[in-house]
Amino acid sequence: MTEDNDKTRSAESRQDRLKSALRENLKRRKAQARERAEAADPSQEDEPTPDQEIGGKAGG
Repeated sequence: MTEDNDKTRSAESRQDRLKSALRENLKRRKAQARERAEAADPSQEDEPTPDQEIGGKAGG
C-alpha cells in the first residue's frame, strides 16, 4: 500500500510542478507579446503624413 501512496504523491507533485511551470511560461509569453506589440505600434506622432510618404511632394 505504501508504494501506491508514494506513486500517487509523486504523480500529484509532478502535476503541481507542471501546472506551475505552464503558468509561469504563459505569464512570460504574455509579457513578451505585450512588449512586442508596444514596439511594433508607433505612436500617432511618429507616423508620417501622406505627403511625407510620397517623398514630401504635395500633389503635383
